Amino acid sequence: MKNPPLHRYATRPGLYFTDDGGADAVVRSETADQVWFCVLEPLDQPSAFYADAARLFNEPGLTFIDQAKKQRICTRRIPSLNLRETLFRMDGPNYGLWYVHVPQAWDGMQYGYRVNGPWDPNHGVSFNPYKLLLDPYAKGIEGKMELDPGAFAYECEIKNGKVAGSPFGPMSTVDSLGHMPVSVAIDDRDINKHMGEPSHPHVPWSKTVIYELHVKGFTANAPWLPPELRGTYAGLAHPATLSYLQDLGVTSIELLPIQAKQSELFLQERNRTNYWGYSTLGYFAPEASYATKQAQEAGAGAVRQEVIDMVRAMHEAGFEVIMDVVYNHTCESGPEGPTICWRGLDNLAYYRRTKDKVSRLYDTTGCGNSLDFTNTHVTTFAVDSLRYWAKRIGIDGFRFDLAATLARLDGEFTRYHPFLYALRSDLLLGNLKMIMEPWDCGPNGWRTGQFGIPFAEWNDRFRDCTRTFWLTDVERARGGETGDMTMQSMATRLCGSADLFATDPGRGSTASVNYVACHDGFTTADLTQYRHKHNEANGENNRDGSDNNHSVNFGHEGPFSDPIITQQRERAIMNMLGTLLLSLGTPMLLAGDEFGNSQNGNNNAYTQDNETTWLDWDWLYSTEQTAELKLFNLTSRLIALRKARDLYNHEDFFTRLSKIGLLKKSDRVHWFLPNGKTPHDADWTNPSVRSFAMQLLSPDEPSLLILVNGSDENVRFHLPNDIEWEMIWSSAEIAGEYPGQGTQIEKLAEFDEEAEDKPAGRFRNHLQRLNTMYWQMDENADSLNSADDGLSEDDPTLWTLPALSISAMKQISTD
Repeated sequence: MKNPPLHRYATRPGLYFTDDGGADAVVRSETADQVWFCVLEPLDQPSAFYADAARLFNEPGLTFIDQAKKQRICTRRIPSLNLRETLFRMDGPNYGLWYVHVPQAWDGMQYGYRVNGPWDPNHGVSFNPYKLLLDPYAKGIEGKMELDPGAFAYECEIKNGKVAGSPFGPMSTVDSLGHMPVSVAIDDRDINKHMGEPSHPHVPWSKTVIYELHVKGFTANAPWLPPELRGTYAGLAHPATLSYLQDLGVTSIELLPIQAKQSELFLQERNRTNYWGYSTLGYFAPEASYATKQAQEAGAGAVRQEVIDMVRAMHEAGFEVIMDVVYNHTCESGPEGPTICWRGLDNLAYYRRTKDKVSRLYDTTGCGNSLDFTNTHVTTFAVDSLRYWAKRIGIDGFRFDLAATLARLDGEFTRYHPFLYALRSDLLLGNLKMIMEPWDCGPNGWRTGQFGIPFAEWNDRFRDCTRTFWLTDVERARGGETGDMTMQSMATRLCGSADLFATDPGRGSTASVNYVACHDGFTTADLTQYRHKHNEANGENNRDGSDNNHSVNFGHEGPFSDPIITQQRERAIMNMLGTLLLSLGTPMLLAGDEFGNSQNGNNNAYTQDNETTWLDWDWLYSTEQTAELKLFNLTSRLIALRKARDLYNHEDFFTRLSKIGLLKKSDRVHWFLPNGKTPHDADWTNPSVRSFAMQLLSPDEPSLLILVNGSDENVRFHLPNDIEWEMIWSSAEIAGEYPGQGTQIEKLAEFDEEAEDKPAGRFRNHLQRLNTMYWQMDENADSLNSADDGLSEDDPTLWTLPALSISAMKQISTD
């Protein structure tokens, strides 16, 4: 049997250049009456469609939409914008898709869609042909929304900078053209587009160290960059920037959203912007404001190329690139928001709605709307977008914002959601790193650990446990109170959080993305400087942001020059970072935490596109041994030690009991109290037990012993007396101290290093005296169980551990 001829048009939405010099345009709108494909051209240039298009004139009592309904192809002049708009009537709907072949198309062509249909907001439909809509599949976007009545599908006014009108009132007949962004065509047919592309690093999960940063904020103040590169994709790809990241030692750069963004309506009304970018305008187009001015002026194609070049430069330097993506909601907000794309194309199909009233949006994101992932075409749209970024741009993985919303069926979360299966089964996406933020704002929205293989997830329990153990519990103990964290709680987090992530056979500890701080919340330094949030600059009367931060201020709110308080804060920072980087799981470090970056107590700095969020690099060229440099050195050393140990190059949990019913005593981890004895059952659940040792064993290399002193006193740990030790790392070194034999706490001499010409060179210091929270032991050495109960100050096997610290030593001989 002979196969039938293929359909004339593509079966996926998008704009496809054809060999005849034109293009096929395909868009989805399941309930529209008519759709037009609209091309914009400069009025002072000849039109490419002059021979085919009927000219529209201003006719009394007739709008251009009324006239366009009678023409196959028509054009209108807009002198006020120096534009000519040509409207092509599309055919459809064919299974919900509309098609047209445009006889001429070119790279950089500006275009959009107009859609006609019922206006009945009370039943969830709000078609308005006077609004030029973005192509959901547009690879480029130019322009931005103006706070103007033309941006809204309903009749409204702008009074005192605020929108006045009802989204359930009459339809607006104000043309949106000139007040909204437009789609830009990018010809992507070049067969040589991947020539010279470096291979992807493909860092195994077991060796991954994630570094979360904002493209603009990371280099906006970078002194090593010329001004035109600061805060740009190109600045992030600069050799000196990449050298700094290499010196730090991270493996995978997680970028806050770089898909095209638009600030929410309530922010625009306050003359503010969404700096973080969690308000997506286009799921295929990159955010143009992070490109250099030169690229922005050259157009959307140049902006995209700068992103591609950035990713390639990172690959050449050995880094993976992970994108933070926001598929849970769009920038159109609630019904009162602007009509930019999805609302105007097919409001009912794209957005989730309440069961009792179809006009109401079901919002589990707190952002006014939630995309409806029960609709197959929404799932397809998201997968198409992810594949584009992975295949064309070169992205190595994705972190999904408010991922619980993406996996809700009939309002309830399920790990068996079709979207999750689509990601797992896709030949391209299924082999990339996929990280879930496992919660949303809806009912039963906290789902940490429940996504299953192959997804990793942010572990908020690790965050809260680490903060509580090293900060608020210490403060309580000083006040004579008992803390919340027990040895059992800390042991669970140190071992990869099997209580949360041992959900599938084969799912390992690397599924737990451990973090102490991220973009959302206090920086690690601010956790030690501020007891309360200080978000007044956000303009929301300090009501925004979390009130539950597990933070302390060590007796003074904000920066303070007292050396004792400064030392306490610095040690607390290193205790938390030490716990993060030496726990099983996948560590994630917030950019700037490696040198004590502060946001002045703002724990929700999403509107702060200024010095509050831009990293301060003044310390980088200081001729003195700064506190920032000390923090950097300790953190860098810690990352290097982690990466060098095969003990971390695995995905085991080291747990006796997992949720999948495997009752097995682990031979990979042993636990001890400072006197060398194994903890009793009561010790595990006693919050007053604040000091303990964790021994990691391996058949292939010497074991490591992690010592934790969470008390406010010096603690002596009993070690085997037939082994000579060398200190590797200690959080106490930030204060010029490190553990020593007997009762003596040794003081380290200050480093006296000369600044080097290149930024990264500042960090190539003498690190041999820095320590880790490990003690490395030979596998055949007697364990701590052989220690005597009694401790003598003269015993050479006793080591003094400074209060509130974690330390380690390396075995250098056995006898």
